[in-house]
Amino acid sequence: MVEVFAVASGKGGTGKTTSTLALGMALAEDYDVTVVDADTGMANLLFHTGLADVDVTLHDLLIEKSDVGLEEAIYDKFGMHVLPCGTNLDGFKEANPELLQSVIVELSEQTDVILLDAPATLGSKSAVLPIVLADRTITVLQPTVPSLSDGLKVQEYASAYGTGNAGVLFNRVTDQESVTEIQEQTERYFDGPILGMIPESETIAAAREAGKPLLAYAPDAPVSNQYRKAAEKIEIQDREAAAVADRFRSAVIPEPP
Repeated sequence: MVEVFAVASGKGGTGKTTSTLALGMALAEDYDVTVVDADTGMANLLFHTGLADVDVTLHDLLIEKSDVGLEEAIYDKFGMHVLPCGTNLDGFKEANPELLQSVIVELSEQTDVILLDAPATLGSKSAVLPIVLADRTITVLQPTVPSLSDGLKVQEYASAYGTGNAGVLFNRVTDQESVTEIQEQTERYFDGPILGMIPESETIAAAREAGKPLLAYAPDAPVSNQYRKAAEKIEIQDREAAAVADRFRSAVIPEPP
């Protein structure tokens, strides 16, 4: 079985990478999980996982005729497999984002759940490709009207390519009362469920500073348990790996929106 999720937001600052790793660790309690930093231009997942100094990353896999194998770029960390992306400008320039397609094909034959930490915005082919390749999106938003609008753009683009919606995760919630109106609008306009309401937390900032995923840094913190509850609402669909791989091979490479 395998299912691929693109964790997206439509804008920066929502806590998307933090959420990707937290959901990944929670799901890894029951599944074999691989987390991929699919933001080839503004990668930061490696800083959240203590992998800032590694030599081989996704960039090396996206170079034409590269002799680097997938296994060389994957690191077993925190109960997951982590495929970070580099931050070197030369690596970004040499990388062909379209080769992400073949990387996902190979990964789909090795793991149960793939979480693609997608770029924040939808302004380029490399930014929308993770959404196109995914089976479903998980949209991470702040509880504001502008953020909701950005999330709807993600859903619209995903729907155009046949990508479903696994749900919306509200993050950095500071005022529960202000969420009520946004929650009603979300239920009206989004296809998937609301997975959870994650509060703003100093623990998350401390985990990021320590270079660890939240659930590794503070596994018993209330905010960590909120992420576990959100992960429980994601019903992993049992898809045959070979069929999924064939779909990825035939996926249409998107044009920028």
